[in-house]
Amino acid sequence: MKALRFNQHGDPSVLVTSDLPTPAPSADEAVVQVFAASINPSDVKNVEGRMSQTTLPRTPGRDYSGVVIAGPAEWLGAQVWGSGGDVGFTCDGTHAEQVVVPVASLRRKPANLTFEEASAIGVNFITAWCAVVEAAQLQAGESLVIIGLGGVGGAASQIAKRIGAKVVGVARGAGKTSPYVDAMVDSQAPDSIARIREATNGGAAVVFDTVGGSMFETALHMLRVGGRLVEISASDRREVTFNLADFYHNESRLIGVDTLKRDLVASAQMLEALRPGFEDGSYKAPAIAQTFALEDAQAAYQAVAAGTKGRVVLTPQAKRN
Repeated sequence: MKALRFNQHGDPSVLVTSDLPTPAPSADEAVVQVFAASINPSDVKNVEGRMSQTTLPRTPGRDYSGVVIAGPAEWLGAQVWGSGGDVGFTCDGTHAEQVVVPVASLRRKPANLTFEEASAIGVNFITAWCAVVEAAQLQAGESLVIIGLGGVGGAASQIAKRIGAKVVGVARGAGKTSPYVDAMVDSQAPDSIARIREATNGGAAVVFDTVGGSMFETALHMLRVGGRLVEISASDRREVTFNLADFYHNESRLIGVDTLKRDLVASAQMLEALRPGFEDGSYKAPAIAQTFALEDAQAAYQAVAAGTKGRVVLTPQAKRN
């Protein structure tokens, strides 16, 4: 089978398409024929060498959808989807014609999603689920402020609305609109915190900060008494300071989330929890900006590195006869 490989770290030019032996699964493994596999920014960072846990040589890729071609009889021919924080880093990933996964991680993809759409769900929605549902334990009627409405923030807004929460988005310029956001606040406005407190009746129950760094202290001031702040990134600054007295007087809670700690099996449980939302239309798959054959993976990775809006997806079967 053909697989994308990198033997050293660098820009997308280090990626090569190689012929590898056909996978031979163990008794507790299955082989999935990969029909689609999205490329996440973390995949690009992985190739660049910014993920310390990665061992080389390696096939990258976290998200996938496809059909089971080897494994337990009850799974053969099943259309499945998956993602994981281990795959592509410490074990070979999904940017290949076939991927070996634990049987325990197999989950049937929603029938109303195409393979391309199903492959673009994993990292964004799993991160949002970990933050909003598992870490913050957001409840119906509570207010959620989301700083940054990219892929993860957008997924979080959909999950929050299905829960029954009020959603306030914070973005530069606040020009974005979404059916899942009740109000928008410009992060650069001098009275942004006052506007958020007004929109949330005195402060947010939960603030989900997808930016981190320079927004951290501002995010703390958005919380109501007993509010929860969830952090997933330190994009522009790794070290922050804040008033500890104000923090404990407000009985605030600070929670970090790292989806790289969720392997294929743990991630599968979240995808199964997300399934009903996709099946009943509460959740919408992200727009697919471009699809590339496996042989064109360098260009696909370059598109993600350049900040292409929408998801970029590899279709490993595209050039097969």
